[in-house]
Amino acid sequence: MNLRGYKIYLLAVLSGTALVFAFPKFDLYAVSWFCLSPFLLSLNRMSNKEAFRAGIFFGIPYFFGTEYWIYHSINHYGGIPFIPSLALVLLLSLYQSLYTGIFGLLFSLKIKNTRLPAMLLAPLMWVSLEFVRSYALTGFPWSSIGYSQYKLIPLIQFVDITGIYGVSFLLMAVNGAIADIFILKERKDKMPLFSTMPTIAGYGALISITLMAVLYGYLRLNELPTGVTFRASIIQGNIPQELKWSPEYQRDVIETYKDMTLSANSLSPSLIVWPESAVPFYFMNDPTLTEELIEFQRSLDTYLLFGAITIKAVSKDAPPELSNSAILLNRLSEVGYVYDKIHLVPFGEYVPLRRMLFFVDKLVAGIGDYTRGDRYIKAEAPFGRFGTLICYEIIFPGLVRKFYTKDGDFIVTITNDAWFGDTGGPYQHWSMAVFRAIENRKPLIRAANTGISGFIDSNGRILKMTPIFERRILTPSGARGY
Repeated sequence: MNLRGYKIYLLAVLSGTALVFAFPKFDLYAVSWFCLSPFLLSLNRMSNKEAFRAGIFFGIPYFFGTEYWIYHSINHYGGIPFIPSLALVLLLSLYQSLYTGIFGLLFSLKIKNTRLPAMLLAPLMWVSLEFVRSYALTGFPWSSIGYSQYKLIPLIQFVDITGIYGVSFLLMAVNGAIADIFILKERKDKMPLFSTMPTIAGYGALISITLMAVLYGYLRLNELPTGVTFRASIIQGNIPQELKWSPEYQRDVIETYKDMTLSANSLSPSLIVWPESAVPFYFMNDPTLTEELIEFQRSLDTYLLFGAITIKAVSKDAPPELSNSAILLNRLSEVGYVYDKIHLVPFGEYVPLRRMLFFVDKLVAGIGDYTRGDRYIKAEAPFGRFGTLICYEIIFPGLVRKFYTKDGDFIVTITNDAWFGDTGGPYQHWSMAVFRAIENRKPLIRAANTGISGFIDSNGRILKMTPIFERRILTPSGARGY
């Protein structure tokens, strides 16, 4: 195909590029309400093969632009040079672009052979593929378009009914409605007797659904947020990733958390939360440092939740089985709760299909492979019951819901986003937590090593948040839910 032939994909490329700006750090969320309509309109004029290619050309800038930050961890900490690390992210983007390519093909096939409007076809097909992408090959629901609306709190309240996919559906419906203005004209030019009723009915339904979503949001936001009332403190240690597990820096890490925790304890919180893998030793397997931490916590007279690497089993013929865990010490300094991370990061915390991919090591250098947990357990304390989601577990709506199918008072998520530097990654990760709070109608506490840490109420309002790469102690005063 010559250069002139590729011009037909220009609208797809522009739409995919524009959509990037709807996500953090740009946060131009209004863009996503109209930027896909040129892409949809172009598909109406393409052959099946061209439509599939257009979906690919749409997906590459869209996924690469929203997930470029992955390069930072594999470049800075995985020992892979800059250009190859970008190439790996591009490879991931190409895989995800297959979904948008399939969307382009299916939409193009159907829009030419039906009276149904794009405002119905586009969201049905798009959301179906977003759902598949969220679960296929361990799942990676990052960049779902609904996440771009995390600041539009009055509108997104209905996700407690539909989940994040409802917001994606509404966004695609509005984009389809814009495209329908031009598609209907093209249909009428080809078939003067073409009925406009399905399109008119679609506009009526879309307006009604949008108004109901706004009304539901208004009613929800005029209710008091749900949740128990207590005081919690977050410790954002801001420990450099390259030093977290350095033996020479171990004492500095421990003293940093101790000093900051003593400062936070002066406000008498019921719970103090440290981030993922905050403890720079194998908890319970290093008796000296474990006892030191327990003795320190005993002096606090409060609950302490922290992330730690634990050893689950040791074999003479194999490396130890490690777990990425969250541990709660109660007021008596007893281990009252241990949660082992269930959804591990492929190629970051383990290598999938290791026997088949024996030649592939983890892309991110760490202290070893991890074994997954299998229990959706909650901690119990006088101030409430809660689950602890570790790192990117918070991006999986179904996994979070499994902790709260019967009960639970609030959500805690601990993470270490130092891997991704000052890129869009930590900001996007934070934005997803807003939806988990609304979906489950639970207030949420997020402790991150380098940020963003913060408190979110059960309606998705951000009560307090930290900047990234600063040492911060965060303790809200008088906020319901904490």
